Amino acid sequence: MTIHREGYKILISTLIILLALNLAVIYGLPGNTTLHTVVLISSVVVFLMILQFFRSPRRLTPFDSNHIIAPADGKVVVIEEVVEEEYFKARRRQISIFMSPINVHVNRSPVDGVVQYFKYHAGKYLVAWHPKSSTENERTTIVIKSQNDVEILFRQIAGALAKRIVWYVKEGQPIQQGAEFGFIKFGSRVDVFIPLDATVTVSIGEKTRGGQTVIAKLKS
Repeated sequence: MTIHREGYKILISTLIILLALNLAVIYGLPGNTTLHTVVLISSVVVFLMILQFFRSPRRLTPFDSNHIIAPADGKVVVIEEVVEEEYFKARRRQISIFMSPINVHVNRSPVDGVVQYFKYHAGKYLVAWHPKSSTENERTTIVIKSQNDVEILFRQIAGALAKRIVWYVKEGQPIQQGAEFGFIKFGSRVDVFIPLDATVTVSIGEKTRGGQTVIAKLKS
């Protein structure tokens, strides 16, 4: 299993803290083997939970210029027609994918193209499924112009647990479909805004795999 680079510092810090805690219990309360065992088992569980959160599995994305690929692992929680106010200022279809703490949190580009627009927004930390989280939470907005000249907008959105959004793209940068563009730490969601004439290929409640699940198909 590959560990994402965003997890290195957190994992090392956690390991040091847990090691110090176990040593403190062992030397501070000698002879209490039951407590030693409980603390040791709890420490292992905590470390493994954080370790699995930062896993970064390899994903192969079959390229198709007409496909819009899921940008994250998770569950589809929203499919609706909305007015996108920040960039398009027009109606688009929104597909939202919620990532729980047990999902892979690597974010991958849904299309192949060039980054036309990028903006970071500071904001609140409402729960990720709150209707206003898309416009009021800490978030990034990224627009990619695909090879067939269609612009796709997507947002990384922080939630109640996610306290840091990481991105690796900037305006004018080319990016491949399925390539990593960011990471959200400890659970949240990604919104994708697609043309109204695109065909949605997922349904509410369906689970997605970032970089592989086709969530929509552009009109040919």
